[in-house]
Amino acid sequence: MNRQERELAGFLRSRRERITPADVGLPAGPRRRTPGLRREEVAQLAYISTEYYTRLEQARAPHPSREVLAQLSRALRLTDPERDHLHHLAGVPPAPPRGPSREVRQSIVDLLDRLPEAAAIVLSATYEVIAWNNLAAALMEDFSLLSRRDRNMARRTFLSSREEGCPLYGVSDTDEFSRTMAQHLRTTAARYPDDPEVKSLVTELRTRSPEFAELWATHEISARPTLCKTFRHPVVGFVAVHCDVLDITDRDQRVFIYTAAPGSEEAMRLLSVVGTQRMDVPG
Repeated sequence: MNRQERELAGFLRSRRERITPADVGLPAGPRRRTPGLRREEVAQLAYISTEYYTRLEQARAPHPSREVLAQLSRALRLTDPERDHLHHLAGVPPAPPRGPSREVRQSIVDLLDRLPEAAAIVLSATYEVIAWNNLAAALMEDFSLLSRRDRNMARRTFLSSREEGCPLYGVSDTDEFSRTMAQHLRTTAARYPDDPEVKSLVTELRTRSPEFAELWATHEISARPTLCKTFRHPVVGFVAVHCDVLDITDRDQRVFIYTAAPGSEEAMRLLSVVGTQRMDVPG
């Protein structure tokens, strides 16, 4: 019995003892003395034998396979960091995620709502807008009216905006933003080589956008942040903003926060009042 096997046994025991039968839909029973779940209950939930699971907790079993570790992770309701820790204790590096996460933590959603004077969006690793606040919808567009496909900023920047003959949203940093996006997408493609959506997006952009194809061919991956941006809004006109980006590393997502630059404060305040309602612009 080595130290790592003891650590694995102790970790499994601690995770088992914190889960109640009600958490997994099992009756508690009148004579339960074990804190949390019984060993046989975990084994049943993980589709392994009780004998094998017992030996794992006693540090007497062979190292579990990746499949068994995945089943134990589900049975014990492990978080992502706990799942990774379990894999490392078992000497089996966790498999990389198949594709980018689109699930935004509730704390991030709450953060967006608590920024009433800033427009904020969350982008996935493929540049899909997966969360936004009201001011972002007013400044950019009402993303709730768009399909998931049309909420992809890369597709809209390199395809839709070019087809319409004008840049998307901004007027001062289109080239730099496009370059940064291509560099990030190359990193994403390398990180998720087996994800069909990533493959499809890159193939579509390379096929339909000569600009993207040219940027892709440079193999650059060192992107410079866009610190300032100017939006062109149909109602309030030009809005200059500072752009700050927060990385959510465990989800491979980024929060873009746009705050008014000097001279654009009134325009941002007006946008917070106007919202996404349609207004007639005087001719």
